[in-house]
Amino acid sequence: MTRIVGLASVWVALAISVYGLVALVVGITKQRPAWITSGLQSVYVNCALLTLSTAAMILALVTHDFSVGYVAQVGSRATPLLFTVISLWGALEGSILFWGWVLAMYSVVVIYTNRHRPGALVPWSAVVLLGVGAFFYLLLVGPANPWHAVSPVPLDGPGPNPLLQNHILMAVHPPLLYLGYVGLTVPFAFAVGALLSGEVHKDDWIRLTHRWTLSAWAFLSLAIIAGMWWSYEVLGWGGYWAWDPVENASFMPWLTSTAFLHSVMVQERRGMLKLWNVNLIVGSFLLTILGTFLTRSGIISSVHAFTTGTIGYYFLGFIACCLLVSLILVAGNSAGLRSEGRLDAMASRETVFLFNNLLLTGFTLVVILGTLYPLLAEAINGAKVTVGAPFFNRMSIPICVGLLFLMGVGPALPWKAATDAQVKRALLLPGVVALGVALLAVAFGKRDAYTVLAFAFSAYAAVSNLREYAVGIAARRKAHGESVPVALGRLVAANQRRYGGYLAHLGIIMVAAAIAASSSGRVEREATLAPGQTMEVGDGVSVRLKTLWGREESHRQVVGADLEILKNGAVIGLIDPRMNFYHSQEQPVPTPAVRSRVQGDIYANLMAFTPDGQSATLKVILEPFVPWIWIGGLVMAVAATVSAWPTARSTRRAERASIAVDIRATAAIPEVS
Repeated sequence: MTRIVGLASVWVALAISVYGLVALVVGITKQRPAWITSGLQSVYVNCALLTLSTAAMILALVTHDFSVGYVAQVGSRATPLLFTVISLWGALEGSILFWGWVLAMYSVVVIYTNRHRPGALVPWSAVVLLGVGAFFYLLLVGPANPWHAVSPVPLDGPGPNPLLQNHILMAVHPPLLYLGYVGLTVPFAFAVGALLSGEVHKDDWIRLTHRWTLSAWAFLSLAIIAGMWWSYEVLGWGGYWAWDPVENASFMPWLTSTAFLHSVMVQERRGMLKLWNVNLIVGSFLLTILGTFLTRSGIISSVHAFTTGTIGYYFLGFIACCLLVSLILVAGNSAGLRSEGRLDAMASRETVFLFNNLLLTGFTLVVILGTLYPLLAEAINGAKVTVGAPFFNRMSIPICVGLLFLMGVGPALPWKAATDAQVKRALLLPGVVALGVALLAVAFGKRDAYTVLAFAFSAYAAVSNLREYAVGIAARRKAHGESVPVALGRLVAANQRRYGGYLAHLGIIMVAAAIAASSSGRVEREATLAPGQTMEVGDGVSVRLKTLWGREESHRQVVGADLEILKNGAVIGLIDPRMNFYHSQEQPVPTPAVRSRVQGDIYANLMAFTPDGQSATLKVILEPFVPWIWIGGLVMAVAATVSAWPTARSTRRAERASIAVDIRATAAIPEVS
């Protein structure tokens, strides 16, 4: 019964999507309000149906209904309840169902919050959302059907991939990633809706997408950081980024959406980059679909490529179709996408944003090339090649250094043109601090030029952005006599977008500086110890093997090592790296132990052990400043929330914009609800 309810819900959702899509197109083009209302209501029905199907799948998972194909594939009676539930997104079919459910919920929020908005922009955007939804529902009833029947019904299943049930972050990372991926569908829908409605020459679609893009960017930022953390805590190699194809898949739309968040301000202020912004948001959406394709097609070897199948052809066809339609629409609206302004001077904020966009786009192209080149090479001449971290590092580090420099220059320069005094202000104090930091880095033994530049430009950008807060606070204290906390709060509240942006810069600077510090200051030691023996690691730190132990858990066997951490001979802590043996996998899965402090981590991994417990091979790594990567990611998400948080002022501004649209609207399409 559960299987029938879940599958029927998706079939009906597919039919309703097609109906809603047709009803909206007919209603908009023939100016029939009743058809538009009916089409928009199909979005609500779809969300209810996908919620029912997802709930049915969760019920099937927790009740171990192995007659359902997906449950037989990933379920197991021994798997703990939490990991049973999150196995919903642990394999191809379940993750496609989750994708469709998240999109259905996003679509409802879009339509409900814009239910009183006149004109054709929202109905056309709903057409796009329903069209994207229909594609995923088609997958669910076709090549990614999680509801296919299993006969004979097995008594038990293999359980989820051991890597997916080895850390609690798997309950966090995939949902954040999907919220980011799917969230970028909304600005894409508004952009295409503006092209279809002929409103792309106005900035209304930009205003509508601002919060959606920020929210998707925040989710994507947290997802990338959570994925790095998961890799650090689970894979046992002591790193957090390996330029894995699926890591790159989430990074590419983050880069392009970051570029969009900057260049859209140039359009709002100067009427420039309209064509560029449409292309950026279309590209960001297509990169999310490409990312889903890379993750779930299994076409590129990856630690994340848990599944294989023919679904990749569907994704490639969908990407080609979206790209073709977008290009046709952009070509048809070329007159409305012409820039109204021009660059007045090299020393201006819009020039910095332009260079920022060029670097971010260049970075995206580098990652695309490195990720897809092995696939293209094999398709063209059958050669199996790999593109490793040295290529990505060599190409990306100079770009990152340049972006750090621009993050420092941009906030200090005004729009249109800067005076000599403003340029001096932008360069002098941050430049002096950057030079001092560079000299300190050299004095502490850093010899790699890019590492020194990364520290120097991080300091430059941090000083420049912090100075914007300091200047604003000082001005408020002088004008109103406010205390520093009150002045800071009112300063941010008066211009959330501006100061939220500076806070996002500070988060990114934290991440960049921590990566430079951990990469250049990492110390790694490996040794085989008997209980009671000690291994020197560095900086006065050593570890002593206290004991080896083992235990049986419901879904695995665990062997662990208790290690004492010593600083200058004194015990300062205890960590216990483990090795987990799952019944469904021959190779053990390591669980490193990490002792985190603000100055860095002590990371220990159990590599091997003798069955009699007389010795263990251990790898211990000192990782300076790694926790600041996670803190920086959190700061970025907080910054996006600050920027996007609705206020009475922004609501009034939206209402005025809506009234202006109402006055300007030429289409005789009345309000729909």
